[in-house]
Amino acid sequence: MTRHYTPIDRLIIGFDEALRVATGNADVAKRENPATEVPEVVMDEENRQHAAGLMRINHAGEVCAQALYAGQAATARNPDVQAEMQKAASEEIDHLSWCKDRLDELESHPSRLDPLWYAGSFAIGAVAGLTGDGWSLGFLKETENQVEAHLAGHIQKLPPEDARSRAILDQMKIDEAKHARMAEDSGAFDLPRPVRRLMKVTAGAMKAIAYRV
Repeated sequence: MTRHYTPIDRLIIGFDEALRVATGNADVAKRENPATEVPEVVMDEENRQHAAGLMRINHAGEVCAQALYAGQAATARNPDVQAEMQKAASEEIDHLSWCKDRLDELESHPSRLDPLWYAGSFAIGAVAGLTGDGWSLGFLKETENQVEAHLAGHIQKLPPEDARSRAILDQMKIDEAKHARMAEDSGAFDLPRPVRRLMKVTAGAMKAIAYRV
């Protein structure tokens, strides 16, 4: 028998997920880490810290992605849209786990502001969901498009010898493009330009902070 969750049920589930993700206790990855077969190379201290800063940004971005999906799924009206959100969120858990693994290898840590990133993103996702599925999907599509572009930039910024981080980001970039296509195929609306610009500015501020904190 399939259980149908009420909006309150979904909010409680979202809160439980928030606690696990924001405290580093999210589910383990279901797919193998793309860097598994890539040999580790010892980097100098400057490059190690730079790679760690970039991967900390990516980990924080995945915390935000989990929150956005959870918030949108909690308020989405169409069960098919809810299911697509939850499927994408499951794949994003892989990204979260891979980034955390890489941070451990680089002897670094996730952003100490992860609970704040999660709370803000969940609220944004929930509001987006309340505006209607078309706008919610449009927000998701634009988010994924911006993340894909951001990942392409990080792939270029990584130290040349850091092939393990690059392998992870390459697969994440493929997945983000797939999620954007899912949103578009599901009926995403095009967001107004000022909204897209605001999203980019907000993401830029988060990246600047997460690189160091």
